[in-house]
Amino acid sequence: MIMDWDQILSESGLSNREISVIHTLSGKKSMRASQVAKELGTTRLEAYKSLEELQGLGLVSVIADRPMKFSCPRIDKAVEHLIEIRKGQLMRIERGYDEIQSGVEKSNYEYEEVEDDDSPKFTILKERVRILNRLEKMAENSNEDLVIIVGRFGILPLFRSGTITSINEASKRGVRIRILAQLDKRTIRFYRDIHESIEVRHSDDLDAQGAVRDQNEVIQYLSSDENPVGKGKNDAALVIESSQFAENQRNLIEAIWEESLPFETASNRFTEEKITDPLKLTLNEGSFLEKIRDVLMIEAEIPEDDTPFNINSFLASGLEISDARKKLNQGGIGSLEAFGIDLASLMRQVGNRVGEELAFSLRGIDQEIEFLNEMMDWWEHAGLGTLSYELEPEFHINVQFTELPEGEGLPIWALDDGIIEGALKARYPEGGDVAVHREVISKDPEALHKYNLIMA
Repeated sequence: MIMDWDQILSESGLSNREISVIHTLSGKKSMRASQVAKELGTTRLEAYKSLEELQGLGLVSVIADRPMKFSCPRIDKAVEHLIEIRKGQLMRIERGYDEIQSGVEKSNYEYEEVEDDDSPKFTILKERVRILNRLEKMAENSNEDLVIIVGRFGILPLFRSGTITSINEASKRGVRIRILAQLDKRTIRFYRDIHESIEVRHSDDLDAQGAVRDQNEVIQYLSSDENPVGKGKNDAALVIESSQFAENQRNLIEAIWEESLPFETASNRFTEEKITDPLKLTLNEGSFLEKIRDVLMIEAEIPEDDTPFNINSFLASGLEISDARKKLNQGGIGSLEAFGIDLASLMRQVGNRVGEELAFSLRGIDQEIEFLNEMMDWWEHAGLGTLSYELEPEFHINVQFTELPEGEGLPIWALDDGIIEGALKARYPEGGDVAVHREVISKDPEALHKYNLIMA
């Protein structure tokens, strides 16, 4: 990920206001503090504070005039100056460290060995750079498994900081790396650049960020800045070293992982603009063993005592089961109902998925009335019936089906109704500002349903 000037200046330790001052002065004629304040949209006092800080770093020069004026070199020269400052600081640290180490060797000083304590430990890390450094160490120290949880834009800091390099290297060593993410159209390309053996899955309901290494270390984010490519000064995370806690976190992650979508399937939403997730249908409750016994007329209890073999009884029993199976084979839809499968429920679930995809295709529409009009036009154009909405006693949509068949036949009306239900629930998910309530007004002859949209 290529860094821009703001990111480089931010990494060097400058605040956002100081970066703005650099941009304002860089490569221009000298300016008064009042002019700088006006450009930044701030007070002259705040401008003076930033100018003073930059003076201390040698980035801003003062021209002795009345009033004083300030100037700054070109932005590339300013960055070169900051690099030299950081190099000098690093050299002084290294020199001091070498001197201390040399003194220790000459004095034959012996470090006291401390046994590892297996008790649970925790540490609070502040600022993004420190959290990502810890994640790099986790990747380097992983032996078997590392699971990383990232939010909508959480992949960006991993690339920007170079942390992804350590993660890729761990994957090459044979460590199983998994990333549980909330994908976004703007981040898809980054996931395609990671090592091919890293597993990525998507979850819509993912808010947390963190990581779990093997069975003994966890990073749990407490807070993070909204800007995913900023310095993350307000980022904070809890690092827990505890096998019990790690196991609990891993169990929770595994449950989410099983319900999440593979990367290629989920990414189709953004690359092909359509939902291709597997459709999971729920059948009725109850014992299907009991149902097949009833349908095939099999006795529930197997006789405990042997009975004398009777060829006629044996053939008769076989013929009864054979006839029952033939009826099932020829019965069509009725055969499914014989097993207690609610066809209306199945058709409604399929309709829900169609409605979800319809809402997804209309997600670019911000105005609610416009969305509802587009949805209703599509439904009516498909010949499923007629729709209308009314404002009293509360906003609701009336659903008039083309037909509502009773008795035999595939309950197509349930599919049609499910489309409306799926589209509305996808647009207004549970727990949001609008609650969707379905109400059956009549079945025959009007076949009228109503969907109330209730403001929370």
